[in-house]
Amino acid sequence: MTLFRPCIDLHDGQVKQIVGGSLRDDGAGLRTNFVAAQPPEHFSALYRRDGLTGSHVIMLGPGNDAAARAALAAWPGGLQIGGGITAATAPGWIQAGAGQVIVTSWLFPDGRFAEDRLDALAAAVGRERLVVDLSCRRRGDGWFVAINRWQTVTDHALDGSFLARVGARCAEILIHAADVEGLCQGIDRDLVARLGDWSPVPAVYAGGARSMEDFALVERLSAGRVDLTVGSALDLFGGRGIAYADAVAWNRSRGREPRSPT
Repeated sequence: MTLFRPCIDLHDGQVKQIVGGSLRDDGAGLRTNFVAAQPPEHFSALYRRDGLTGSHVIMLGPGNDAAARAALAAWPGGLQIGGGITAATAPGWIQAGAGQVIVTSWLFPDGRFAEDRLDALAAAVGRERLVVDLSCRRRGDGWFVAINRWQTVTDHALDGSFLARVGARCAEILIHAADVEGLCQGIDRDLVARLGDWSPVPAVYAGGARSMEDFALVERLSAGRVDLTVGSALDLFGGRGIAYADAVAWNRSRGREPRSPT
């Protein structure tokens, strides 16, 4: 069954929703959909109240460590953390309260997949605490892993073989469809369907969700094997397409009731 997974995206220490393809090192052309008045721990407490395990905190660039630690402290063990994670830093984030760490760019030095780095991360925190983000961009009829805040497209195509290699060493795979991230113009249907076929471990898709119908669509396309993250379309982040209360109700309709706080 497909479940709702919320996020806390951090940029310059604030909770924001950014159009993914506009995020560059020099800051030029940055398109921001939303900047929250509340601190990140406000959203952590909300997700904790509603039992939304597997929610992820993503640090988009430098200057977000303090905000991320505040978010994790509000729900120890309940959130995932990503953004600049390495084998050296991952244990510290687990100690800071992350339930799982998310890694992306560090696995692709010079744009090439380093399997030994994935092994090192799994050894550092345990496979069950490791999530691999294989964010991607579409090229022709396929998708290729995009790193460095989606600015660099590698030559690693997403396919069943590659996901099997990665999935053997992690607990979950997270996919941001960078071309549609933050646009609220619809999900990448082909990618969602392929993830349902390819991923050997639980998978989470993010990018383009715009209405409650997308939950049923992802569930149908992936045979319920892929969860859906919603950001800019959520009323929690200034969106008009999806009410947070309705998304929580969707999870409850799938038998996911809030847990008692840990």
